Amino acid sequence: MLATAADWLGAGCLVAGALLSLAAGIGVLRFPDTLSRMHAATKPQTLGVLLLVAGVALRLRTPGDLGMIGLVALFQLATAPVAAQMIGRATYRSGAVDEALLDTDELR
Repeated sequence: MLATAADWLGAGCLVAGALLSLAAGIGVLRFPDTLSRMHAATKPQTLGVLLLVAGVALRLRTPGDLGMIGLVALFQLATAPVAAQMIGRATYRSGAVDEALLDTDELR
């Protein structure tokens, strides 16, 4: 069976998404403070999940599956940035932020 261009593009999206999600996980383990970990947990992880979702959508291509995949992408985009904002705000308000690491303190 010959693979189509969509199958190859889907496979590329799956690999790229997996690598970005791996980078996010490594960043969460390696970064020293909460704000850096929050950044690593949301930015590459969100893009990684969206690439994984796009790869799955390119491989499946059925209307029922595409609807569910679209909901997964929508919820990922709606929840990850809001959760990161709340974690950052809670960290700042609790005084757990090392102010020497901040370039500017816009919340002061």
